[in-house]
Amino acid sequence: MSTPAFLLRRLGSLLLVLFVTSFVVFGMLYLAPGSPLSFVLGPRGGTPEQIARVTEQYHLDDPFFVRYFAWIGDLLQGNLGDSVVYRQPVADLIQGRIGTTVALIALATIIIAIVGVGLGLFASLKGGWADYAVTTVATLGLATPAFVIGVALISVFAVGLGWFPTNGSGSGGLDTLYHLILPAIALAVASTAYQARITRASVLEEEGREHVQTAVARGLRSRIIIRRHVLRNALIPITTVLGLTIATLIAGAVVVESVFALDGLGSLLVRAILQRDFAVVQAVILVLVVAFVVINAIVDFLYTLIDPRIKLGSKQ
Repeated sequence: MSTPAFLLRRLGSLLLVLFVTSFVVFGMLYLAPGSPLSFVLGPRGGTPEQIARVTEQYHLDDPFFVRYFAWIGDLLQGNLGDSVVYRQPVADLIQGRIGTTVALIALATIIIAIVGVGLGLFASLKGGWADYAVTTVATLGLATPAFVIGVALISVFAVGLGWFPTNGSGSGGLDTLYHLILPAIALAVASTAYQARITRASVLEEEGREHVQTAVARGLRSRIIIRRHVLRNALIPITTVLGLTIATLIAGAVVVESVFALDGLGSLLVRAILQRDFAVVQAVILVLVVAFVVINAIVDFLYTLIDPRIKLGSKQ
């Protein structure tokens, strides 16, 4: 499949996923008990005139399909709607917070790629005690939830030792990076453990293949065998897991941002769900879904760079 055809196919898949996701999310919010009026007007409510004005402004009395397709029409025009709680455009809310989430996921991805792949290679190539130690640590990492790791990191390195701040995302640049170190570690631990185990298994599987054994019998240097015959073929499952891991970090960021009080998309989504802020919930979820689909498309494209025999869009 050619690159333009692959991109068109991915774009069609993205639009279909967005449509289904938006419909499901909109329907669940619409059927949930309660009303966003209580958050707009406060616990004491408002006068009949205030209620009528807010209801008309946010189209709260319109039928479900009227509201849904009106929102889709606004979305196609680049309008994500207005928040009923913050009283400002949703696009502005997302724009002010997406940088924190992207930086958090990017830093966690770097940790996973370096530490996870490195530990997996170390365990598979060294064997013995190294393999046992990495496998044990990876099992513990997979079994520990991100919020538990986050609380432990805050207790030890922020409160106990005072090396890192306990919350917040900093003022930008290096200060933001400094604030995101502990959250990124908490977000990356489980995925790093999984990446290490997949890398270890992939390398061990390639080491046992016939062409690798033939290269060993021919007396080729171990470095050449590992680089040309083992790692190159093991990169496909390693890349697949790494890409899917990055996509799952998007969901994990919701928990980590809440633990470390980061002002990102995850914390915004949690508050919007609790406050029944329809427009914000829909917009944030759509942004996360777009990121998930785009990351998977990038992983598919990377396959062709790793192994030229793989064609774009191939089912193999």
